[in-house]
Amino acid sequence: MLHGKQQSGNTETIIAVKILNQGGTQGYGAWQVAWQRKLHYIGRISHPNLTKLLGFCHDDENLALVYEFMPMGSLENQLFRKVSADHLSWDVRLKIAVGAARGLAFLHNSCNMIHRDFKSANIMLDESYTAKLSDFGLVRSGPPEDNSHVSTQFIGTYGYAAPEYRTTGHPTIKSDVYSFGIVLLEILTGSRAFDLSSPADRVDLVERTRLYLSSKRKPLALVDTRLRDEYSVGSVRRIAQLAIICIRPNPKSRPSMCEVVETLESIAAVSAKGILRNV
Repeated sequence: MLHGKQQSGNTETIIAVKILNQGGTQGYGAWQVAWQRKLHYIGRISHPNLTKLLGFCHDDENLALVYEFMPMGSLENQLFRKVSADHLSWDVRLKIAVGAARGLAFLHNSCNMIHRDFKSANIMLDESYTAKLSDFGLVRSGPPEDNSHVSTQFIGTYGYAAPEYRTTGHPTIKSDVYSFGIVLLEILTGSRAFDLSSPADRVDLVERTRLYLSSKRKPLALVDTRLRDEYSVGSVRRIAQLAIICIRPNPKSRPSMCEVVETLESIAAVSAKGILRNV
């Protein structure tokens, strides 16, 4: 992601620019007109928890997307940066989870859109740590206007992708829900979804946390050590339980993102009041 400045009269705005080649847009060169219509549509989508696409330009090889600048970077950067004197507090993590859930629910219900690559790297943060999803509506393997085209190509990210999506290549809103559950586990544990430095049978975060999630008391052992005791025991247990139902093997057993939003808002409200603080 590149940074730049946009001049409009006497006003100068910081912008973020993402460069995609033809492969990154799954055939942009072949379907330029259709892709332009799709990008114009994405640019009209507005929600407090989605990054705003301000514009785009292209040549035969590359497509440049211009987004609003997110000063705090991505959730991935905030959780996993190697050098950090600070860490995200528990209440800020809950705020980010609520915002990301609202953004994903909006895509599912108001835009009829599947994200397909929901992950912490695609959750951007503004100066107040409001979560805004990025890279939605861009990745697919057919002409952007061909609603009859069904992709059988897996384009997600290992560690976040639902088992059925990895197997069939068919994304659904419930595969997005699975990915959201993995991000919840990252927020809870401070550990990456896919960690090659772990033993071979535990590179996947689900495998690393499975034993702890199966017990009512053990989820507390998963909490990011950087949080120390600055969190609500009750909210940790409820976040762990929500993550469990989001990553259920059967997609039909997973909640909708509207249900996830409702649960998260309840958890965040209780945590903010200091109820069930870790004592």
